[in-house]
Amino acid sequence: MKHITVLLNEAVEGLNIKPNGIYVDATLGGAGHSEAILKKLTTGHLFAFDQDDYAIMRANERLKEYPNKTIIHSNFSNMKEKLSELGIHHVDGILFDLGLSSFQIDDESRGFSYLKDHKLDMRMDLSQPISAYEIVNEYSKEELARIFRVYGDEKNAWKIALEIEKRRPIHTTLELVQITDKINKDVKGHSAKRVFQALRIAVNNELEVLENALKQALELLNPLGRLSIITFHSLEDRIVKHFYKDNSEYQLPKNIDVRNFPKPPLKIINRKAITPSIEELNENPRSHSAQLRIAEKQ
Repeated sequence: MKHITVLLNEAVEGLNIKPNGIYVDATLGGAGHSEAILKKLTTGHLFAFDQDDYAIMRANERLKEYPNKTIIHSNFSNMKEKLSELGIHHVDGILFDLGLSSFQIDDESRGFSYLKDHKLDMRMDLSQPISAYEIVNEYSKEELARIFRVYGDEKNAWKIALEIEKRRPIHTTLELVQITDKINKDVKGHSAKRVFQALRIAVNNELEVLENALKQALELLNPLGRLSIITFHSLEDRIVKHFYKDNSEYQLPKNIDVRNFPKPPLKIINRKAITPSIEELNENPRSHSAQLRIAEKQ
């Protein structure tokens, strides 16, 4: 399937781009957002991060006519360190699109999809040692149940973990789906959706990585610099909402004189998340759970 960039215009417009500014696309992926940012730059520069070799290869081809870009092969949790190595200590905007690229989902060998049969993997960075295969086959049933429950909100987490322990070794995505089909036969939607989401988050340590990256992003932003963040499930969205809230207001005791109190570091631009239009949903059903939240450094 062709990669379709989610909330393209809304996310890029949210950055309020200056033509001579320095911007970061923390999640290069299919390079749709990166290309839209580059089109708005003149003397400015874009730094884009991705840990996926295939994504970087595709992006280099798509963005070959833009010299004012630097693509960095690294997880965005290393953003501050990698930019510092290039002499960049402050930027004017950072965009995060936390969804999987379509070519990651559709590449059977990556093991992200519960609709195709391949070896369990789910690593965004293929050089890391732990894949879904190791988690499914080596973790205790207690830890598996915790992962499914916490990261996937899977109601039958314990039953699925017990069944996995019985059937080990489990080599492929289809073998895992056979287990979820058995346990979740009466559940609305695909039986494996929540389990696959939970495994992907665990394999890539996504929530801890996101929390770390958000702190770095706030430190990197210039005054009036923008954060534009697209999330795809409630766990990510909750982290972003809480981060924005914690950094946009102070919990002060009553009767404190706040006239000379410094402003909080962030101002929230849209209190309610921006979601895809009907037109976008019709064109790209995978965008249905996307939510965009924008904040500005004060």
